[in-house]
Amino acid sequence: MRHGFPHAERGQVIGLLGGSFDPAHEGHVHITREAIKRLGLDQVWWLVTPGNPLKARQPAPMADRIARARAVMQHPRVRITDLEARLGTRFTYATVRRLQAVYPGVRFVWLMGADNLVQFHRWDRWRDILRSVPVAVLARPGAGVQARLSRAAQAFRSQQLDRGEWLGGTRRPPVWAFINLPMNAASSSKIRAQGDWTAEPAKRPGAEPPGAGK
Repeated sequence: MRHGFPHAERGQVIGLLGGSFDPAHEGHVHITREAIKRLGLDQVWWLVTPGNPLKARQPAPMADRIARARAVMQHPRVRITDLEARLGTRFTYATVRRLQAVYPGVRFVWLMGADNLVQFHRWDRWRDILRSVPVAVLARPGAGVQARLSRAAQAFRSQQLDRGEWLGGTRRPPVWAFINLPMNAASSSKIRAQGDWTAEPAKRPGAEPPGAGK
């Protein structure tokens, strides 16, 4: 396996949770733990992205976001990664296809909050994403109705499964499921608005001081 890439065995089912994680918070932790439990995942990989093509505002430095993510998400089955930077990919479809090529025999499941499904049709090659990888949509506060009525949900309504645990089986995409779960209202935008995620890494909760770990 390439240096810096997490280990995975053939036959494993691995959830992919992508995002800027600017900053990572308990909401991310909550849906990750629920996904492991409800979908029977062997691992979850957080894909901390270099940037979000849909947002004009660019995130904090990658090293700071990864440090924060590792501080808040501590679970033996979860890996915090910079795989998109290592793969040189910018969009989800390209990332998924590259990972499938690097890890033959591994079954990936794309994880995302219901708030992302609302605007999923704006993602690059969104239909191809759904045709390439099973997708688990995890409930988020205030997004349930909009997510179910979203353009993507309507376009792939006939491919929706009743039970999320079936996503890790042998069914080929496009398949997706909406996973109802207890809500956690934490959000990165709220944390930034409250001033709890500042420009100086030393002031960030859970962040390492400059130079730590090098």
